[in-house]
Parts: sequence; C-alpha cells; structure tokens
Amino acid sequence: MDILVAGASGAIGRRLVPLLVASGHRVVATTRTPAKLNGLRAEGVEPMLMDGLNRDSVLRAISAAQPDAIVHQMTSLPPLLNLKKFDDEFIVTNRLRSEGTSHLLTAAAMCGTRRLVSQSYTGWPNERQGGRVKTEADPLDDDPPPAMAGTLEAIRVLEQLTVNTPGVTGLALRYGSLYGPGTAIASDGAMVELIRHRRFPLVGAGAGVWSFIHVDDAARATRAAIERGPAGIYNIVDDEPAEVAAWLPYLADTVGAKPPLPLPSWLARLAVGEAGMMMMTTVRGSSNEKARQLLRWQPEYATWREGFRRGLAAALPTIDLARAI
Repeated sequence: MDILVAGASGAIGRRLVPLLVASGHRVVATTRTPAKLNGLRAEGVEPMLMDGLNRDSVLRAISAAQPDAIVHQMTSLPPLLNLKKFDDEFIVTNRLRSEGTSHLLTAAAMCGTRRLVSQSYTGWPNERQGGRVKTEADPLDDDPPPAMAGTLEAIRVLEQLTVNTPGVTGLALRYGSLYGPGTAIASDGAMVELIRHRRFPLVGAGAGVWSFIHVDDAARATRAAIERGPAGIYNIVDDEPAEVAAWLPYLADTVGAKPPLPLPSWLARLAVGEAGMMMMTTVRGSSNEKARQLLRWQPEYATWREGFRRGLAAALPTIDLARAI
C-alpha cells in the first residue's frame, strides 16, 4: 500500500513509520521542518516537506505522493502543558485538527485517496457522568471547563470530518494518554521530571480515571487502522483504566521518586485551574473493546503497570531492511 504519513516526526509518527516500512508499505513521510528530512530518509521512506495549514502545500504533497491512505498525525505541542491556559497551548494543534483535516480531505478527493486515519484523543473529552469507563457510543462532555472548550470543539470537528466525508473510509483514533519515548511520560519526559522533584501532587482523593497507551501500541493500532477496519471512531487505550490515586504513586515508585505530595482541592484549583482539577478528580476512562474487535488489535503493554515498568525507554521498532530497500 502507498501511505502518506502527515506529521511523521511526532511521537507516534516516529514509531509508526518503521512499522509500516517493515510491513512492506511504500511510505511518504511529511514534516514541516527541513532539518528532519535526512532522518526520515534514513528510515527507508520518501521524505517530503508539507505545511498542514497551507492548502496549496498539502495539495502539492498529496498530488505528488498519490497515496492509497493518508495518516493524519499533525500536532504542535509543548513538552508540558499549562493547564490554566489549555486552549492557548493547543492553538496550532486545533487548527491542524480543523483546517489541516479539511485540507487533507480536499487533497484526498482530488487524488482519489480513499482512506484517512486521523489522530484524536480520549480521556478528558469524555462525559463526566455515570460510570467510570466510557465507550465510543457515549457522548462527549457537553460542559467542559472554559479553558478547554475550544480544544474539545476542534476534536469534534476533526472526528466529524474524518468519519463523515463521502467517498472516504475515515477512522478517528482516540488515543489515550501517551507514555513512552518522545512523550511527557518517558524516562526523560517532562512529567516524569516533575514527579521526581515531587512537583506533581496527588490532588484531593485522586478520583480522576485515566486511560493510558504506550506510544508503540498506539503505532501498532494505527497500522491496523490503515490496513483494515470500517470507518468510525476508536478508543486506542490499554486494558486498565485507573484512578490517579492508583497510577501516580506507582509511576513515582517506578522512576525512583518519593510518593507524590497530597494537595487539597481548594489549593490545587488555584495552581492548575478548573481544567487541571477535572483531570485529577472527575475525568472518566475509556474502553478499548471496539478496537480489539473491529481492528483486530490488542496492546502489547496490556496495562500501564507493565508499561511503566518496561516501556518508558523502549527502543524504536526494528526495520526489516530487506523489505525496506
């Protein structure tokens, strides 16, 4: 299959490209940074410059590549978010979710590309009522903190464009909270550094439920979505949604840190705002059953417990050079 990976130098893109090459696919990998072209070329792919917010740039790249499938992994994120200014931190990423997805679909229609796999997110966008674990059939939050409203709307737009565009089989992958190399939860990640210095406290009872996914499992799920599966929205998470009160002390122990300090909710609200409070105390987790059934995928790091112990510094996937040439 001929595949164009837009945003190939991101956290997931870096793990996905070697998998696709090893599987025998022809891969065109785009980046907006000229300095990253040689690194992509060394991975056995055809590198290409593309600005996802420039319609003409997207049309030129996809017209040249003529892919069977497009993978939308374009983001622009800081190493660690300022939760009190959540939407401000996601300004460019949210434009890539809305404008960028629209440009990709316009180009797909012009070039006859029939499959699009887009990066979405699950966790805090879930409705915060009812059970602790949500499926793709459950509604998203209809009353997010004001600081997150713009980002949630951009996620809705990306998913609607991806799944509902006629003539395209679109799959929106709602990745859980990523961990592993190249993410904030890595052996050298920004969140782990805060935990080591006891600057990531346990807020209130720590009742917020998180769903995690190792970046390599996210890449494997993306490969599965490219190769098979019907259009739709899929949660890409591990098997064990967990309250902050469970996973945060475990992660601290894993990285050799002291237990997180407790922080009363009233004081935490001043530090991290309503967005941070929601993520620590009321967010809901997600089920991966749909992806298991329809994509025929399962995470190799079945739970964050295993993944935190073994996967924070996992090596890049090995490329089968015989097939890559």
